[in-house]
Amino acid sequence: MKQEKENKAAEYARMVGKTVSTVAGKTKSTIEKAGQAAVTALDATGDGTVGIDDLIILGMNTPGVRIDREKFLRSELQKSYPKSIIDDAVQRTPALAGIPREMTDRIADDVIQNERIKVSGISAVLGAPGGAAMAATIPADIIQYYGYTLRAAQKLLYLYGFPQIDTSENELALDTGTMNTLILCLGVMYGVGGANKALLAMTQALGRGVERKLMNTAVTKGAIYPIVKKTAQWFGVRMTKDVFAGFFKKAIPVVGGLVGGGLTYAAFKPCCEKLKKTLKDTILSNPDAHKNDEAIIIEAEGVKNAEEI
Repeated sequence: MKQEKENKAAEYARMVGKTVSTVAGKTKSTIEKAGQAAVTALDATGDGTVGIDDLIILGMNTPGVRIDREKFLRSELQKSYPKSIIDDAVQRTPALAGIPREMTDRIADDVIQNERIKVSGISAVLGAPGGAAMAATIPADIIQYYGYTLRAAQKLLYLYGFPQIDTSENELALDTGTMNTLILCLGVMYGVGGANKALLAMTQALGRGVERKLMNTAVTKGAIYPIVKKTAQWFGVRMTKDVFAGFFKKAIPVVGGLVGGGLTYAAFKPCCEKLKKTLKDTILSNPDAHKNDEAIIIEAEGVKNAEEI
């Protein structure tokens, strides 16, 4: 009798194990299919992979992400300054209009905090359904996350002296100069080697009055371009490793802390602070800023190469 019970128990265990294995296999297959669907949804350029350019295109084409420099500066400065100073800040830069650095930094902090609250709200939903149901929400969540990151980046650029980048609402695609500028900004935010010096080189060239057309050429074909390319490659490796490897395991993207509202809230600010730190003490935002020798070399080579093209 005892042996018979043991045999029945063993048979039951095998049946349960087989059922669990079958269910697990189907779940994994479902998530993998959802993962592939997510890759397809995020592949804006149609090359079969997901890179930082795809996320910038999708993010910038999300309603409300593209920032008009003049409208933004007027909205932020009208609370504290007369029209004449605001007009000067729009025409030139806030620094040249006499806006104190303390005020610019304060506005920048408010921008970072506001975008941080918004992005943590959209990412919090990732913790709710789980599994394949969660997988279906991932493309939209990643796009929104990068959308808010790009909103913050544009606002910081304009506060610290950058001219309007080409983000016309009528343009579905971004010109190469704009794309590469945003790639460098994200590179700075995520600590990619070289991105910081390249962005500083851009500020020094713009501060010296280099024409925008020539600057765009330097960013797209000159000495700055290899750094842009390296930054884009870094993001490509990071996304393949963190986003999609983690996707098949947990159906959760891991992009700079995008694993739920709490972690996103914690991770978003340090990324923005890195960009703010780079931009706040340049020739565009502070005429007395210390010039970075390495960035000067990159800028000089970039503009020289652009002039020869």
